[in-house]
Amino acid sequence: MKIDFTHRQSAHCESGVCSNLLHHYGVDISEAMAFGIGSGMFFGYLPFIRINNLPLTTYRCEVGGIFKRVAKRLGCQVHSQKFRNPDKAMEALDERLEQGIPVACRTGGYWLPYFPPAFRFHFNMHNLVVYGKEGNDYIISDPVFPSPERCGRSDLLKARFAKGAMAPKGTMYHLKQVPRQVDPAPAACKGIREVCRRMLSTPGPVIGIRGIRFLAGQVKKWPKKLGEKRALLYVGQLIRMQEELGTGGAGFRFMFAAFLQEAAALLENPQLLELSRVMTDVGDRWRKFAVIGGRLCKGRASGEDTYEAMANLLNECADGESSVYRKLLQIV
Repeated sequence: MKIDFTHRQSAHCESGVCSNLLHHYGVDISEAMAFGIGSGMFFGYLPFIRINNLPLTTYRCEVGGIFKRVAKRLGCQVHSQKFRNPDKAMEALDERLEQGIPVACRTGGYWLPYFPPAFRFHFNMHNLVVYGKEGNDYIISDPVFPSPERCGRSDLLKARFAKGAMAPKGTMYHLKQVPRQVDPAPAACKGIREVCRRMLSTPGPVIGIRGIRFLAGQVKKWPKKLGEKRALLYVGQLIRMQEELGTGGAGFRFMFAAFLQEAAALLENPQLLELSRVMTDVGDRWRKFAVIGGRLCKGRASGEDTYEAMANLLNECADGESSVYRKLLQIV
């Protein structure tokens, strides 16, 4: 039992799953366009939420939000389920496959056996598409891998019911109805407007542009406030969440830049090309921020690799992103 499904490698799991599922039903939009329409850009430094007893930092919107918004803005209907019973969850998956429906599942990446050992860590928000079953093996389109993978029933069950923070609880979803024709232009505008409002106007000091600046102030204080040893733990957590979970802080900025480049042609507005270039530059600064943090954690820091330098880069990122969002609001 194998559905005729086209696997395409992507940079990020949820936007990749979204693009691939839509492509299966004849709606050919890129991963970057799915990310933009789904308002994937975000930032939040949430010290009151702890992962491994360290503050949570997020560089993208909530899990499932991209797919949900893309489907809604393109006029698609989605069917989503969660389960308490693992056996019933696997039975439901088998039923959908027998009906010829490719199914997306949320999983704990640590338990997927095809993940290389060096890349395995407990991350319960990894999305993939199951599109076939042969014997006891499921055929999987995992968008962050170059080719389809196989996963045994027991391993997939364990991944779907991984324990810990943000447990997937057997979540699976699929497209129930897709229009024959879609117009991505209005959806792209809605995606842009929501990102701009969220990053510029969300109340509270820890979200959006204000959140980036707040984090900059905290980073500068960490060595004296926490002590060198714990400060390095905080930096390590920050960089891990930026560069290892999903596409990462810089990667999401690059993807949004690619979306703006596509949107420039879609909306026939060359101003978006210039904003795409600015956002790419912002992504470079986020990456430089991660490099300095990595050197500090590994004990390889030079005289220029300091907490203050990291804080200055964060403020530069905030300046660049703020400029892009304000100009985007004027355009759309």
